Amino acid sequence: MAARGGSAELLIEGVGKRFGDVVALDHVSLSVAQGELLTILGPSGSGKTTLLKVVAGFETPDGGTVKVGGTDISALPPAKRDIGMVFQNYALFPHLTVRANVAFPLEMRNVARTEIDSRVAEALAMVELKGYEARLPKQLSGGQQQRVALARAIVFNPRLLLLDEPFGALDRKLRETMQLEVRRLQRRLGLTTIFITHDQEEALVLSDRIAVMNKGTIQQIATTTEIYERPANDFVADFVGESNIFHGTMSAPGAVTLDGGRTLVVRSDRQAGAKVGVLMRPERFASGGMNQFAGEVIESVYLGTSFKLRLACEGGLELLVRQPARGALPAAGAKVAVGIDPEAIHVF
Repeated sequence: MAARGGSAELLIEGVGKRFGDVVALDHVSLSVAQGELLTILGPSGSGKTTLLKVVAGFETPDGGTVKVGGTDISALPPAKRDIGMVFQNYALFPHLTVRANVAFPLEMRNVARTEIDSRVAEALAMVELKGYEARLPKQLSGGQQQRVALARAIVFNPRLLLLDEPFGALDRKLRETMQLEVRRLQRRLGLTTIFITHDQEEALVLSDRIAVMNKGTIQQIATTTEIYERPANDFVADFVGESNIFHGTMSAPGAVTLDGGRTLVVRSDRQAGAKVGVLMRPERFASGGMNQFAGEVIESVYLGTSFKLRLACEGGLELLVRQPARGALPAAGAKVAVGIDPEAIHVF
């Protein structure tokens, strides 16, 4: 299914939106490259869905512009924006068949009947629903309904695809399957896509880049690796993945003294005296490592391939540690020693 106009770059500049005294979007700016899948990740109330509605035309911003392919679409109604959208609740017409649901956007655009037939067949084949044309939505599973919604969103060759927490109602296994299907389809079509989620694992699986939002502002935009390995601040470090976050002061180049008094050897060129945050991911700990911690297990969980341990360490530090599941699960009260190399500690 080759797009007639092709997918296009999205540029959002200085977009603001208030609902009474609540600032939903605080001068948000970001760009999505042609063919890129950008995930907007954040907790409920962070502004991510409001931003998506502004792009789609369902909300009017108080200021700022939205451009697609260099054209300002800020004043256009939703139907004129050439944007495909998939919602969490699917938003299918319950009285229409699968075929009629998928054909609807083409009929609204007065596409010729023969072309509608071929495009609908192609879209349904892409989402593996060939043979389901005559069924009603109520005769489909949740995953199949989501596939119909996706086919309807891509059948008219949109310049931009918006996905608003589309897998939130699916069980975990089906959700993971749909994530990979959407990623394959997006790459095949080269569709510029914004994906909204509060699930950080989903964001890491799907995205070319992630924009982390909180309280109406973008905290960081970066690749999945950068977001996880080098978060910009406490919020991003804590929201994306499990983390051990501490605060302290650079006591010397390459050394951080935590607020509790413990000094860590790190790889950082920040000046002595600088106030910093320190991030240590649970899976980065090992039996060796330059920075050693001795602790007592206060909580242990078996996760199949790994043990998750909560350790009470000297100096009042509490660490979350993941270790490969070898031997017996350490019981509460067991003594455990772990270490972490300077390269595995992120200073921000």
